[in-house]
Amino acid sequence: MARLKLDVRHNQAVKLPNGRTTRITIINHPGAVIIVPFLNKDTVVMLRQFRPALKKYIYELPAGTFDPHESMAVCARRELLEETGLKAQKLTKLGFIYPVPGYSTEVIHIYKAEQLTLTLGQPEEYEVIETMPMTRSKIRGLMTQGKLVDAKSICAFVFSGWL
Repeated sequence: MARLKLDVRHNQAVKLPNGRTTRITIINHPGAVIIVPFLNKDTVVMLRQFRPALKKYIYELPAGTFDPHESMAVCARRELLEETGLKAQKLTKLGFIYPVPGYSTEVIHIYKAEQLTLTLGQPEEYEVIETMPMTRSKIRGLMTQGKLVDAKSICAFVFSGWL
């Protein structure tokens, strides 16, 4: 997948339900997926990924943005393979979230991946990723230590019943 180019609209006039008009910046986003990959009922695969905007590594689940004309499920399978090297025999949609509704149209669709087989992952050239199998207690520990701070991953764990 090529680097994402967002459609950012500054100073857009928007009419509110109360009849008033306001001006906002809107980021039109094509949408994304996040995947909770279960190795078994007690272990999931997480990423330790370097995020240049934050200038540090963070823990998160595999995720990515839709390519044009790509279905949600195809995107989920592609991102899971690229970032972890895993293929899922079973993929279940759990729900969706609006991660930043104050200024973006982005919708992130949440999937659970099961019956995984390992192949060769191929992260994008701009991704620096380490895969890490983790138990529920390890993930809860990361939360209580303030080390799991990625909102989309936290939401995906809630949807999957792990938090």
